[in-house]
Amino acid sequence: MKGDVSTWTCSDVEEWLAQNDFKSYSSLLCSVHKIDGKALLLLSEYDLRNPPLQLKVLGDIKRLILLISNLQNSQVHQLENCNILQTNGIANSGDVIHLRRRNIRSNKPFGYRTQVSTDSGKPQFRREIRKTIISFLYGFVVAILTAFVMVVVHDRVPDMAKYPPLPDIFLDSVPMIPWAFQACEMCGLILAGIFTLTIFLHKHRFIVLRRCFALLGTVFLLRCVTMFVTSLSVPGIHLQCSGKVYGDIWTKLKRTFEISFGLGMSLTGVHTCGDYMFSGHTVCLTMWNMFITEYTPRNFSLLHTATWVLNLFGIFFILAGHEHYSIDVVIAFYITSRLFLYYHTLANNQALQHGDKRAEVWFPMFYYFESNVNGIVPNDYEWPFNWPKSVKLYFQKDHYQQQD
Repeated sequence: MKGDVSTWTCSDVEEWLAQNDFKSYSSLLCSVHKIDGKALLLLSEYDLRNPPLQLKVLGDIKRLILLISNLQNSQVHQLENCNILQTNGIANSGDVIHLRRRNIRSNKPFGYRTQVSTDSGKPQFRREIRKTIISFLYGFVVAILTAFVMVVVHDRVPDMAKYPPLPDIFLDSVPMIPWAFQACEMCGLILAGIFTLTIFLHKHRFIVLRRCFALLGTVFLLRCVTMFVTSLSVPGIHLQCSGKVYGDIWTKLKRTFEISFGLGMSLTGVHTCGDYMFSGHTVCLTMWNMFITEYTPRNFSLLHTATWVLNLFGIFFILAGHEHYSIDVVIAFYITSRLFLYYHTLANNQALQHGDKRAEVWFPMFYYFESNVNGIVPNDYEWPFNWPKSVKLYFQKDHYQQQD
C-alpha cells in the first residue's frame, strides 16, 4: 500500500482494515461514512465510541485506535506538509506535533480529547458573558428564595419549652463558646477574600464565576427544600427563638431583604432560627475552599493547606457556638463537596459531557453552561486592566501560565 496515508482512498482504507482483521468494519467506515486516508488520520477514540460510528466492542475500539495512533505517529512528516487536522480544532501542523508529544508524555492516546491549545499558548475558551449573567441571576433568585424560606421556617420554629435541643454527641460534649460563630464568619470572610482575588486575576474568570453561581444556587435551592419540609428544635438554649413573629406578608418580605442584604451573617446583625437542615455557613466555607483549591496553581500547597484549615476550623466554630447540630454540617460538607466534584468531573470529561444525550436531559443547566467549554480550564492568570503596564507585563510572564 502507498506510504502516504493522507493520499489513501476509501478502497485503500478498506484494504488496510482487512489486512489488520477489521474487515467487519470496512462497510461502516468506508462505504457508509466515506473514511479515506485523511479522515482516518483524524479519527479518535471519541469518534469510534460515539455516534454516528458508535462501535460496540471495547476490545475492537482499543485495538483499532492503537493502529490509527501508530499511523498518525508514522505520518508526522506528511502531516507537517498539509493542514488536514484543521477540522479537529488544531490550527496548524506545528500544533499536531505539540499535541502528539503532549499525549505521549501524559500516557494518553492521540484521540483523547483534552483542552487543545496552540503553540502560542492561547487556550480555546470563550468568555460567554451572557451565560455568566444568567448564572448570576439564578444564584440571586435562589438567595432571595432562601431568605424568604428562612423567614417562613422561623415562624414555625418548635417551642423551646416543649421541644428541648435534640441529643448530639458534639454539642453535649463541648461547652458553648460565645464568640465561636463570629470566628466562623471571619474564616468565611478570609476565604471569600482569597476567592475574590483568585477570580480577579484568573484569565477565565467568567467560566469560574458561572460555575460558582450555578453550584451555590443549586446547593442553596436544595437547602430551601430541606429546611422547609423539616423543622428541628433549636440546638442551643442560648438562642432566643420564638415563632409567629412575622405575621403579614409585607413583614415577611421586609425581613427577607434584611437577611439577603445582610448575607445571613451575625456580623451584620442578622439572627435567624429554624434554618438548621443543613448549614449554609458550611456550604459557603466548603465551596470557597474547593474553588480556591481548584483554580489556583497546584504548587501553591501552602495556600491550599491554609484554606482547608480555615474550612475545617470554620466548621468547628459553627459547632462550638452551638448554632447547628453536627448532622447539619456533615450533610452540608458532603453535599457541597460531592456536587463540586461531580460537576467538574463532567465538565472536564468530554466523553461524559457530550457522549450521552441523557446529560442534556438530566442536567440541562449544566449542559447549557458547559456546552462550549472544551476540557479542563487551565489556571492562567492576567491583570485585567491595561494599567499599570508594569503589572500587566508581570502577569504575562511564563510562570503565571499553566504548563502542560
